[in-house]
Order: sequence, then structure tokens, then C-alpha cells
Amino acid sequence: MKGLAIYFYLFVSLVVGIFQGTDDVKIQINAPTEVTAGDEFQVKITLHKGNLQSFSRLVQELPAGLKATSGYSANADFTFKDNRVRLIWLKLPESDTLTITYTIKVDQRLKGTFDLVGKFSYIADNERISVEGDPVSVRINPNPNIDPSLVVDINEFKEKVVPEITPISDIPVACIRQKPSPTGESDNSYIVNLLVYKESAQKFAKIEEKIPAGYTAVNIDSKEGIFVFKNGQAKFLWMNLPQSPYFIVSYRLIPSSATAVAPEIKGQFSYVVDEKTIVKDIVERDMNVAALSAEEIRKLIEELKASPVKIPMEELLAQKPTEQKTPVAEPTVEKETKKTPTPNKKVNTQLIKEIDPAYLLEPQEGVYYRIQIAAGHRPIDIKRYFRRYKITDEVRAEIHEGWRKYSIGTFTEYKQARDYRVHIWNTTPISDAFVAAYNNGQRITVQEALMITNQKWYR
Repeated sequence: MKGLAIYFYLFVSLVVGIFQGTDDVKIQINAPTEVTAGDEFQVKITLHKGNLQSFSRLVQELPAGLKATSGYSANADFTFKDNRVRLIWLKLPESDTLTITYTIKVDQRLKGTFDLVGKFSYIADNERISVEGDPVSVRINPNPNIDPSLVVDINEFKEKVVPEITPISDIPVACIRQKPSPTGESDNSYIVNLLVYKESAQKFAKIEEKIPAGYTAVNIDSKEGIFVFKNGQAKFLWMNLPQSPYFIVSYRLIPSSATAVAPEIKGQFSYVVDEKTIVKDIVERDMNVAALSAEEIRKLIEELKASPVKIPMEELLAQKPTEQKTPVAEPTVEKETKKTPTPNKKVNTQLIKEIDPAYLLEPQEGVYYRIQIAAGHRPIDIKRYFRRYKITDEVRAEIHEGWRKYSIGTFTEYKQARDYRVHIWNTTPISDAFVAAYNNGQRITVQEALMITNQKWYR
């Protein structure tokens, strides 16, 4: 009955051809044939999937100048980023037919014609199958209320129109470390003060300091943050930063011997802007940061404003992998408490080339969780290997800290990921699967993810 509803769609629409693939899976897209710049319109997708219930994904590329917002996603995880609409089902609903809707907002300066295209991918017999269909042509009529000199063809919008976004490098945020000073106490310890200037930044933030070997870091003042010292790193974590535009945190460095050399520390300050994690190197200065006036701090920040800004992304995913040709070898399953090798500063692109591009993990927007089921140093035939372990989900591979790591599922809620981890424990021989957390494609700790999203931890 749902399939018949397509003929009663209430606006002038174009029913696009059925995606060619298997006999059981087909898709129809409804969209208006004409729209006016500045208006919104609805896209309706009817998916005839039969008894298909595996991991599936629907992706549609939109030209610049169009923005998509979710409507009814049929239990899919809907995201829109970099002009790409993405709907992901860990497991499709049981209904033979699904109806998905979302809304597209058209920039008021646009004109011209664009094609609405898409690809539906799913897993059948442990194989990834993709079906594509003919494009839907939509014409954008110019907005009569816009000066014609401002109107841009949609095919030229990306090049001609510069988004009005404040460059990240202009955001006056910095972290300054006062040169460690001896306490004069019998333990030969040092005090480390860190001045954080964060202006209006309010969300999750993190300080990471690499502590020299032979020293232990102990918290003095975390300004309502969480202090952790582990594996040679001292961390301050905040779910919400203090209200003040600047503040000072401190910790003590205690050497294991009286002959320890003066500590040299490297660190980074990370914070969140528009759901993106920005990273700045901590700058060390030989000054008393606690004695600085507000005006002196502002002048110092202006001097540091041009310091490099880093946006942590999985650069390895920008590399184009080649077909895997290396012999198959079994990976080892990592336990959650297992230590991994010290990460290399440079990504080994050769390791990426050994991963079949069909199984390469793609970064997604925001914070999400996946279930890591294995990790190893030698390449494997992913399709064949995990079939032995009764894994029916789509397995994705990534290179992280020198390991090939394999994971399944994508969850925005930690509890969902935790429950699915238990499901893997109970239904497969893999008893050491665990939850891994990501922020915009970069691995972070589960604790950090919970703090960013203000979610609750479950045992």
C-alpha cells in the first residue's frame, strides 16, 4: 500500500526510474520539477527492499548552495555534510517498503538546473552491492526579489560565492605554558602553570601535555575540569569551559630521582567550534602568567594569533588506496585495556594502499561510536576473514597508531553502541569487542565523547 501512495504525492513531482540492481531492491525518487530560489522543497524516496535487512546506506550529492535537513528517515542515521546527504541503517526495518523524506533549502541567489542523483548500497551474502539510478532534473527559477546582478548559476555557485565564515585562524584562542619553575621543596618538583585564553568558547576542551620520562604529574588546580595522568601524558578535560575569558590551571611535576634533568614539555590545547575540533600547540614563555593584567594578556594573545592552527582529520583517507595484493594473515583481537604502539608522527600511506577501498572507514560528522572487533599488523581478506566469525555487518578498516583496526556499526548514542557490543559478545566468537569513539573521523576516548555529547556512561 505504501508503494501506491507515490501516485498521490501532493506537489508537481518527477518520479524517477527504478534503480537497477537486484530483482528485490529498487528505489523511486520524487522531487519537484521546478523550484524558486530561496524556497524549500521536499525530496521523497520510496525504497522497495523486499526482505533485505542488512547494513545499508543511501548517499546523494547536492551542489553547493543547497542545504538538506532531515524529515522522516525510517530509523536511519541522517547526516548532511560537505553537500552530501547520507542515510545509514545498521539494520533496515522489517517493512518491505520504506519511505524517506528530507527537505532542501535553496539559496536565494541561485538559478539554473541541477541533477539529483544517488546511490543505495547494502550487504548481501557478505558482499557490498550498490545500485544507481538516472538523475532527477530540477530547475531553479531566479528569485524575483533578488538583484539580478547577485544571481549565480548553480554550477558556478561554489567558485563565485564565498561563505561568510570567520576563519578559524582569526579566533583568538591560545594556551600559554609558564616555563616550569622549581618549587624548592625536597622532592625537587616543578610547578607548571598554563594560561588558557578562550574568549567566548564554551564547549568541550582538552589540554594534553607530553611529560618527560622520569616524571609524575599531579594535579594542583584543574578549574573544575578533570585531570588525568597516564602513559606519560597529563590531561585536563572540560565538558564545558569556565565562564571567564581566561583562566589558569596548574600541575606539579615530581621526578623519580634527584638527578632528573629540567623538564621539557610539549603540549596541545583542543577545543570545539561549530562541532569541529580545533587544535593549537601550547606556547611556552618565561613569564609569570598569574601576574599578567587583562590588557597584557590580550596583547600577548594578539601576538600569538598567527600561530599555526591544526584541524585534526584522517589524512590517510585522502589517499587513494590501490587493490589489496598482500597475502592474508590473521589479525589479533585487541582487548580494551591492551596498549598500542606509540603512534608514528607520519601516516604510513603504504598501509592504506593495502586496504581494499570498498572497506576503508570514511570519516563522519560529529561524535559517534563504532564497535572494534579486531586489530592486527598484517593485511587480511576482510570479506572472507570475518565471515568465519559470524559477522554479518559491514566491516570497515582504518590505520590507527600503526595497527589495522576493524570495526562495525555507527551509533550516535553510547548506550546503543554498548548494547550492540554485548550483542557481538553473545552471538559471535569475538568476546573482546569494544566501543571506540570518534569526533569528525578522528579517534577520541569514550570518556571525551561522553563529555562532548553530555551522554551517560553505561557499564
